[in-house]
Amino acid sequence: MGDVVVFFRCLANNMEAAVRSTRGCDSEQDSDSDNDFETSQLGTKEYWEDAYQKELETFKDIGDVGEIWFGEESMNRVLRWMDNAKIPEDAAILDIGTGNGAFLVEMAKHGYKNLTGIDYSPASVELAKSVLQAEGLTHVDVKELDFCHGGLEGYDLCVDKGTFDAISLNPDNTGGVKRLYVQALKASLKDQGLFSITSCNWTKEQLLERFKEGFEFVQELPTPTFQFGGKKGNSVTALIFKRIR
Repeated sequence: MGDVVVFFRCLANNMEAAVRSTRGCDSEQDSDSDNDFETSQLGTKEYWEDAYQKELETFKDIGDVGEIWFGEESMNRVLRWMDNAKIPEDAAILDIGTGNGAFLVEMAKHGYKNLTGIDYSPASVELAKSVLQAEGLTHVDVKELDFCHGGLEGYDLCVDKGTFDAISLNPDNTGGVKRLYVQALKASLKDQGLFSITSCNWTKEQLLERFKEGFEFVQELPTPTFQFGGKKGNSVTALIFKRIR
């Protein structure tokens, strides 16, 4: 049920963004606001710890890994880009907010060997480790870590599929948390390292504004579209950035 709520919140946020676009709102002011959307418990660690604790119990009971954030196509979309971009199999890859570890499993099955997943939820980390172990992928590293607090470095590729969305809804100092995220991302990536972000809360223009300092836009990945107010928009935004000095 929680994922259904997230979906409709995401869709509403994209429709809101489409309305702002049709009204000709100032892009920079709108994108860099510290109060872009209404905050929510969906942005708290407690919410996700509770959600993953339930998924962990379900996995232990019946072996169900739980929801795949944005669906399987969201993973396949990034994997196709990784193939086309010729990301080396030994590239150091960080999965930010790994959740149940589903994307780590898919990347490992795709041949990537140097994978790390992090999440600030202890239940998420236990669930991801359990899922990986069940798949025989015990070489994949999963750590309990709050990405915004930093401490990571040396990655060739960082992947975010919904984590920036979640922290953007944090009711406590949402603007500060978003800025900490960008700083942590800069520190985590090597020079010329790549960043893949999939979001349902943010438009392309807003993400370009948010990551304009220290990053270069590389490309937009094709995602589903919707019509609203005579305008066409994307229900999900997927962008690739490169870390620059």
